[in-house]
Amino acid sequence: MDKVGIHSRNGRETMKRVSEPEPDYEEEVLKRHKNAQAVTVLGEEDASVKLLEDLVFGAEDDLVERLVEDREDGGATLLDDDDSSESDVENEARLKVQPTRTAVWEDEDDDLEEEVDMTHRFRRDLTKSVTEAKMSKQKLQQRMKEQFQKAMGGKPSWAETKVKKKNKKKDDSDEDSEDGDDLMRKTGNFVGSSDSLPKGIIRMKKCLHANNDRPSEDRLTTVQFHPSAQVVMTAGLDQSISLFQVDGKTNPKIQSIHLEKFPVHKAQFSVDGEQVVATSFRNKLFYIYDMMEGKVIPVHTVRGLREQRVKEFEVSPDGESLLLTGASGYLHVLTMKTKEVVKSMKINGNITGVSFSHDGSKVFTNSEEGEVYIWDMRSSKCLNRFTDDGCVSGTSIAASRNGQYLACGSAAGVVNVYSQEVCMRQNNPKPLKAIMNLVTSATSLRFNPTSEILAIASRADDEAARLVHIPSFTVFSNFPMFQRKTIYRAHCLDFSPNSGFFSLANNKGHAPLFRLLHYKDF
Repeated sequence: MDKVGIHSRNGRETMKRVSEPEPDYEEEVLKRHKNAQAVTVLGEEDASVKLLEDLVFGAEDDLVERLVEDREDGGATLLDDDDSSESDVENEARLKVQPTRTAVWEDEDDDLEEEVDMTHRFRRDLTKSVTEAKMSKQKLQQRMKEQFQKAMGGKPSWAETKVKKKNKKKDDSDEDSEDGDDLMRKTGNFVGSSDSLPKGIIRMKKCLHANNDRPSEDRLTTVQFHPSAQVVMTAGLDQSISLFQVDGKTNPKIQSIHLEKFPVHKAQFSVDGEQVVATSFRNKLFYIYDMMEGKVIPVHTVRGLREQRVKEFEVSPDGESLLLTGASGYLHVLTMKTKEVVKSMKINGNITGVSFSHDGSKVFTNSEEGEVYIWDMRSSKCLNRFTDDGCVSGTSIAASRNGQYLACGSAAGVVNVYSQEVCMRQNNPKPLKAIMNLVTSATSLRFNPTSEILAIASRADDEAARLVHIPSFTVFSNFPMFQRKTIYRAHCLDFSPNSGFFSLANNKGHAPLFRLLHYKDF
């Protein structure tokens, strides 16, 4: 085919025909054949794409069959959007669901259980035996949870799951509504506690000192609660006896009497609470303070008493006699009416402790040699005698008011607790428990009126006082208070008539007072 070309020469344009070469038909056919093959290849499906579609949607025939089956079953299908049973709210909620996320990397040390040293003083109370020197963190957390629940009297309601709370509401809806109405009609303390005292931690509150209104100028030797009134008595080496009203807040002084040149070794209420008997160190003179008449009666001589001095004594539970401790192992029974000795008993060695049984029919005594004697008050006969297990030198003794337990203290600090019934029958009884929480001489023992607590103390060291839970024979871990020195050297222990208060007499002239919250009455 010819083409027209335009050429410029000497400023003049001239037109000239140009002839092109003839096309090659074989080359043209080859190009068309290649283009056709390329188009055919582009129209075919990629094998990888086909495999992905089968994995996601299944084969085409299978997908159609599943869609038809779902439609026949009444379910929503991808082919019919109008019949979908899902609401817009459910769709939105489904979109908000976060996919499960896996950890990017894992640390092998996370699988190892780290062990905690349980011999530390902050963790000793959490162990149940000496074998638990090491404990995993998971087990320690569970142990702390159990101890907290015991202290709280069970699992608190706020710690329950929502499912349990809903079930309780459904099951007891009528009762809860009635209780709620009663709760809104009155005010007061609705926190209840179990009848028995739980072990581990004792709920208590530190109050003002019992004698805060008149502290003693010297060492206190006696603290005792009145048997019927809300009154506490203190006495000591400052030659005075003081009475205070116990309210836990101000503890105002009621009255105080001064005994000239008579440092008080021991003072004790009579059974009816109308008199106070007080003894000193140096002679056999003792005083009887009649609170009803306001008189101080000195008793210079006692008929039938051949002792150089009178220091230790006990008032019998019936209030009719005094049991005076003499020298060389003698016990003298003195009547309160005539102030004379009617009978005497004797043990081998020196007497270090005396205690009446709950009904006053028997007397328990122990000696420096570690022997325990049981006497019958009516016949003055020794009913039984045994050696305190493992004791070299006895220091104190106490009997529980329920007639079940007998506690014996020793110079080594060990306090053995026996069954009174077994002590009456056997010549070599074994203690129910040997309490070894004191490292100095156990000089003071006292059961509370309900026989659930045994208070033990030593006057040889500061803060050497413990409260023992009965009958588990375990020490309450929160007494004395940690890092708060308040007890010092305790010389006397006592509980109020209904165990609501506990107090001690220390060498600083104070009587620390504690409110035991488990008990509601004074």
